[in-house]
Amino acid sequence: MAIEQAIFRRTELLVGEESMNLLSSKRVIIFGVGGVGSWCAESLVRSGIQHLTIVDSDRVCITNINRQLMATTKTVGQVKVDALRERLHAINPSADIIALQQIFTAETADSFNLASYDYIIDAIDSLKDKQLLILMACRMKTKFFSSMGAALKMDPTRIKVDEFWKVQGDPLARALRRRFKETKQFPKRKFLCVYSDELLQNKGHNATCGTEKCMCPKAKFGPGNPELLNHEWCSSKAQINGTMAHITAIFGFMLAGLVIKDAIG
Repeated sequence: MAIEQAIFRRTELLVGEESMNLLSSKRVIIFGVGGVGSWCAESLVRSGIQHLTIVDSDRVCITNINRQLMATTKTVGQVKVDALRERLHAINPSADIIALQQIFTAETADSFNLASYDYIIDAIDSLKDKQLLILMACRMKTKFFSSMGAALKMDPTRIKVDEFWKVQGDPLARALRRRFKETKQFPKRKFLCVYSDELLQNKGHNATCGTEKCMCPKAKFGPGNPELLNHEWCSSKAQINGTMAHITAIFGFMLAGLVIKDAIG
């Protein structure tokens, strides 16, 4: 018996051979493989998706370990998409995993050939880039699912799925809607989002090394280097909020579930 057949025996038992064939034929791209996107990627590969592209420009940071799938003390300093691809190939060696250490921006957007995918998953943090991806994806027939903010949340029972314009209580969705109105550019169609209406406050001290993203001059990439404990080249945001694995993982799993549900009808 081929290894893929053995891996997916329990999945096929639930959904049937035809559905497994459908899943294996779909092409999915995930933008952002942090706390949400990394778990989404793993769930998709474990469910039978064979063609997956993962896009992220960052390296694994010590503070990623609390919530990101591929982040461990051994992978700190590694390129995120490379560390995640290695993990995914350990699950299914025959999966076609394309790892792109890139960022989705106005300058790079056309290079991704979005129309060639069956599903586009948005797990981007940057408001400007997220807005652009939403606008572009909603002009296409490709199915599109988006994650709203997963930080500052603790209650898993408040995580839900709804159409973007119906999302309530999420600051990221509110900021996106404001940008759409200000720029007078709106998504051409409706799309589903994973979100939570819970909003807590940070209680701890917020400290970073203050250096530019992915370019910390004092940190030498490589596991076991004690200097990596004190530098966050992944933390150049103006505001850094607390997060926990059970929330980000549920966001990612729900995004994967939307893909699987749609793919097998």
